[in-house]
Amino acid sequence: MPSSFKMDNMPFSLLSEKEQALLRSSLDISYYQSGETVLAADSVPEGVYVILKGRVAESDEVEEQGAQEHLYVHYTNEDYFGGWSAIRGKAIHNFIAVEETICHILPTRVLLDLCASNSRFADYFQQSLSAKTEIQAQAGGDQDMAEFMLAQVKDSLIREPLIVLQGTTITEATLLMREKRADCVLVKRGNRYGMVTGTDLLDAVIINTLALTADVADIASYRLITTSSDDYLFNALIIMTQQRIERIVVMDEGRLTGVIELTDVLSYFSSHSHVIGLRIERAQTIEDLYEAAHRLNDLIKALVSQGVKARFAMELIAAMNERVIAKLFGLIVPEDMQPHVCLVVMGSEGRGEQIMKTDQDNALIYRDGLIWPDMQVTMQRFTETLISFGFPKCPGNIMVSNPDWMKSIGEWTQQMSDWSYRCEGQAQMNLAIAVDAHPVAGNVALFKASRNWFVRHLQNNDVFFSHFARAAIEFDTPLTFFGNLKDNGELDVKKAGIFPIVHGIRTMALQYKILETNTFKRIEALVELGQMQPEHGRELAEALALFIQIRLKQQVKRIEDSTNGVDQTPNILELSFLDKMEKDLLRDGMHIVKGFKKHLVVRYHLGG
Repeated sequence: MPSSFKMDNMPFSLLSEKEQALLRSSLDISYYQSGETVLAADSVPEGVYVILKGRVAESDEVEEQGAQEHLYVHYTNEDYFGGWSAIRGKAIHNFIAVEETICHILPTRVLLDLCASNSRFADYFQQSLSAKTEIQAQAGGDQDMAEFMLAQVKDSLIREPLIVLQGTTITEATLLMREKRADCVLVKRGNRYGMVTGTDLLDAVIINTLALTADVADIASYRLITTSSDDYLFNALIIMTQQRIERIVVMDEGRLTGVIELTDVLSYFSSHSHVIGLRIERAQTIEDLYEAAHRLNDLIKALVSQGVKARFAMELIAAMNERVIAKLFGLIVPEDMQPHVCLVVMGSEGRGEQIMKTDQDNALIYRDGLIWPDMQVTMQRFTETLISFGFPKCPGNIMVSNPDWMKSIGEWTQQMSDWSYRCEGQAQMNLAIAVDAHPVAGNVALFKASRNWFVRHLQNNDVFFSHFARAAIEFDTPLTFFGNLKDNGELDVKKAGIFPIVHGIRTMALQYKILETNTFKRIEALVELGQMQPEHGRELAEALALFIQIRLKQQVKRIEDSTNGVDQTPNILELSFLDKMEKDLLRDGMHIVKGFKKHLVVRYHLGG
């Protein structure tokens, strides 16, 4: 019978050949009739049970006579249970055979030996979604990419900083840079550091006609972009992409460690993300920008095929999309108008959570009293050009080409206030989209003024937050009565999993005046404020990342299979394309969503 045991299922596929041989030689087998107790609460387990055939229900121990039993989940063929109980030494739930069942049993003694010899196998029995997805990614992904994703700044070449003191002349700094073959120096002025690049020196002498004896401290930039040695290298790449820079200063606990250069980061990462970024920056015409924008889908496919986690891919693609949109805005909107208007992106774009382009949600906020006769025509051209760049038209017409989404700052704040008072139907949907707004071009101060006013406007408005939160619990969680994933062939992962987390976190972020729009960063901020337990925050973030990752894989497949390069059902998961491990993770993620909904019901009094 041990030959019938499947070693290619998680977590047993993590074992070496020698460890798998030990497992096979140690297996017992047992038969249970329908209704028979396989493992009773408070009893000592024989080991890990792996179902060969049949079905087992996990339920609470009923302490009071007549009390209703709570069923957690049904386990079926190839599922395992009892691992955590075996490690702990005592079961906390009942496991009852629902039908005639045959189980393989891996004895506790052998389980503990395997856990001692194989740390990843042991970690899997933590039973946390984050642990399982991390192990799955490492086991199934590209190893080189996995190593890159885990690489920290300190793993790369941190260049020793070339430091000069205040009072150093332009000539002295230039000669020193030439001698050390450096293209920048850090200038120390008191306790502050500023950066001077070769370009800064050239501009100072040629454009600003400064004397060669001028103090280099006077041309330094003191608003340094920094990172730490322990941060991920991929984050450094994202920062460089977002800030359009080629070097970052490394600071550890206020101490200057060094500088990392773009070339050093790219030595770890072979996608052409920065090449695309350079194309975007150098674009002088809409045609040039069109070519760069259409290369983004190839970058997305490369990131997915190389096993890059959705969250990292999301941040990089969001930064690239933002640069495309901002560049296009600069090419289309007259230069004399740009200081008087602000372009914002909203919804998933505003949160930086859109990887594949599903639609565009954007708006224009302009200065009160602005006279710009060509505003409508210009914004219509902007929307049409974005569509040609591969940003689909918004089905709800939430775009700057729609006059309803072009507002003066006074009109914008009044509109937000009106939506918050009605807070139902279309008004609630519009508000949910608008509160995720992120400025990408023009005068950012216009957006900040309206946002800050609205956040203050909602202060202590418990009625609003109760109404606003309700949308998060409107869609059913696709779990059966027995806690298994409902298998109807397909599943709308946005309604079932993504939206409840995003909107619930959005509500809490608004309540506590968190200005971040990205859901992952909002979760981190809520944990920092003590409004969410760290473990709960980690599980919610991991569940959201899982839903996005699985959706992305199927989106890319559908786009590759389509004739027009468009995914007509971007939020649908076809369950037949998921392997058993992915279905198990999806089920675990849905249980986290279910628990979060219960939390929202209690927090915002949504029981009525």
